[in-house]
Amino acid sequence: MRHYFLRLPLPAAMWNLRSLSCLLLLCFSVTPVAAQRTNNATTKWLTLNGDAPLVIARGGFSGLFPDSSYDAYMVAMETSLANVIAWCDVQLTKDGVGICLPDLKLDNASDIDVYFKNKKSKYSVNGVPMQGWFSIDFNFKDLAPVTLRQGVLSRTPKFDGTQQKILTVLDVINKVKPPGLWLNIQHDTFFSQHNLSMRSFIITLSRSVIINYISSPEVNFLRSIVARFDPQVTKLVFRFLGQDDVEPSTNQTYGSLLKNLTFINTFASGILVPKSYIWPVDNSLYLQPHTSLVLDAHEEGLQIFAAEFVNDVPFAYNYSYDPATEYLSFIDNGNFSVDGVLSDFPITPSATIDCFTHLGKNDKPQAKLLIMTSEGASGDYPGCTDLAYTKAAMDGADVLGCPVQMAKDGIPFCLGSINLIDKTTVAQSPFDNIGSAVPELNITNGIFTFNLTWDEIKSLKPAISNPWSEFRLYRNPKARNDGNFVSLVDFLTYAKNATTVSGVMIGIENAAYLAKHGFGVTAAVLKALSSAAYNNQSAKKVMIQSTDSSVLKEFKKSQYELVYRVADDISDIKISTISEIKSFASSVIVTKKSVFPSEEEFLIGQTDVVQKLQSSNLPVYARLFNNEFVSQAWDFFSDSSVEINNYISGAGIDGIITEFPGTAARYRRNRCLGYKDRPLYLSPVEPGGLLQFMAPQLLPAAEAPNPILTDSDVVEPPLPPVAKITPTAGNESIAAAPTPPSGQSSVVAGVFTSCVAILLANLVIY
Repeated sequence: MRHYFLRLPLPAAMWNLRSLSCLLLLCFSVTPVAAQRTNNATTKWLTLNGDAPLVIARGGFSGLFPDSSYDAYMVAMETSLANVIAWCDVQLTKDGVGICLPDLKLDNASDIDVYFKNKKSKYSVNGVPMQGWFSIDFNFKDLAPVTLRQGVLSRTPKFDGTQQKILTVLDVINKVKPPGLWLNIQHDTFFSQHNLSMRSFIITLSRSVIINYISSPEVNFLRSIVARFDPQVTKLVFRFLGQDDVEPSTNQTYGSLLKNLTFINTFASGILVPKSYIWPVDNSLYLQPHTSLVLDAHEEGLQIFAAEFVNDVPFAYNYSYDPATEYLSFIDNGNFSVDGVLSDFPITPSATIDCFTHLGKNDKPQAKLLIMTSEGASGDYPGCTDLAYTKAAMDGADVLGCPVQMAKDGIPFCLGSINLIDKTTVAQSPFDNIGSAVPELNITNGIFTFNLTWDEIKSLKPAISNPWSEFRLYRNPKARNDGNFVSLVDFLTYAKNATTVSGVMIGIENAAYLAKHGFGVTAAVLKALSSAAYNNQSAKKVMIQSTDSSVLKEFKKSQYELVYRVADDISDIKISTISEIKSFASSVIVTKKSVFPSEEEFLIGQTDVVQKLQSSNLPVYARLFNNEFVSQAWDFFSDSSVEINNYISGAGIDGIITEFPGTAARYRRNRCLGYKDRPLYLSPVEPGGLLQFMAPQLLPAAEAPNPILTDSDVVEPPLPPVAKITPTAGNESIAAAPTPPSGQSSVVAGVFTSCVAILLANLVIY
């Protein structure tokens, strides 16, 4: 899990790193190719000119490295489409040198405040007073000691100490050598007020270099240079700010100017707009119907570019924290496509454009990957509900998971925790007074599934899981309590009838504790499988999963796949331990960090756990995959598809357990997996690759290695016999109940049938 950082002063002596020849995205077994390979030849894009959309790297790879730094630009060039455009926000120094920095205030992206503590100034910028360190107060040579740093405090500062100097525009052109150059002139009026001419700088520069795009939010600046540029060589782009902001030249709001694209066309070839101009988002962070702006701009002959794409901030809940899904809504929605996107993470739109566009849900998988869910699509709906399972099936999950719990009356059902407080609204129900502690389960305050009957549990509402709420990242709030709980038999019946689902995975935990208190969970599972006619069929895979080897041994006589889950992060596994596992299991689940260990959420290497298990003919699955960016190592660039690719293409695992199966299913279909030579944006990252970009004093602190899995870790005593408990009145005690009838809940059709209609109504975003 990531942590947010405080800005710390850096020591004067810094380590200078210039080893980009061993770039972080080196492949394990494929040749890196940075060329674009879209299906442009056969597919007509809905852009103005019919070509694939452009990727514009804002300040390079500014989502990870200091904005406008050499490393940011170089990594962006290496990991993006071959025609990626380098974006430079141009500021002018006191002596008229054009530099690339994201803001007028240099202290927002550099350590200038450390070197010039007494040169803080105050200026009016478009009528707004601002304080800070401004470029107009320094000659370029004065900035020689200044180094760049990450200006967004939620991003890692680990790359701040490597002597990343301020680059001039010519530095970017001559050292980075980008395929295309975009200069953004944000504050021409401000510089003019201080006797610095951005117009003269741009025109002089254009005599010696090709500038592909020039943008500005100021009408007069673009009008002053339009006659000096050939639109076939340099395109002028009018940049829209907030709809209520006032454009200084015309004194009109940008919202007003938006209604007069014919006027914009007199001095610009295109427009750059915040993405909300195209897909508005309401105050609850849900998408509204798209506007007609893209079609209107194209009708006027204007290209339209969308801005403000970042992977590491919350965006519309409709996208399920998947940045590729967001890009697809702008470039591959069947109605329109923007002509380019401005991104802090250019690797994501590059992969989206080349690999993920124009795919159908029935397209042939390009990778052998088993997609499993632990509780259905629990990233979008409360886990283990009819809605979660239905959406998982619709999204392309192969195997649906049911963690089995026992109700007081002996009915097995699906829920992700034995403690109802974790997954339901029981704490806000009439049963809130029966909480207790169970030291054997390491739970100090719980209202347990075995405290309530199945009917009482069904009277509760499910609660969506929010594992990253400490970062204010919440899942689909509108559906936080939607859906119905599902009995094990209903779950099995639904999965059996779901044509897109190939199997089920039944999880069993706490079996020994339950047996001591009168609940035979393994017997209940076997009976449910028999009731749903899974015991005499082969069409659907049945997987029994547990962290307890004694549970799996109870199923040894069955034909089911027995899956041993290693709950803890491990660094290695003994050969004798593998032999012991093979005596009771036929496959293994490991944690993500057991494959790629990390320190401070930076990958530091790769274990051989997967290789050892697979060499013993044990398929290996990894868990738990989430889309929220804080759940991923920094090396995966806040992109869930990059993370999945590393485990499949880099580690060779056989399957993943995910809460967002739609992301994994789309990854499995992407065309880049079929390329003979993979582009870098779909090649696995080299573990430890990012460490080479850090100064020694900023390297992650070494941590104790994860333990080695030994025989004693997997050997468990046999399950105790199921105790005969005399039922007692009241909800406060554990009580066994009559064995449920084999039919249990014959209303499975009613439970699940309405889900499809609900999902279709709720999931449409365009």
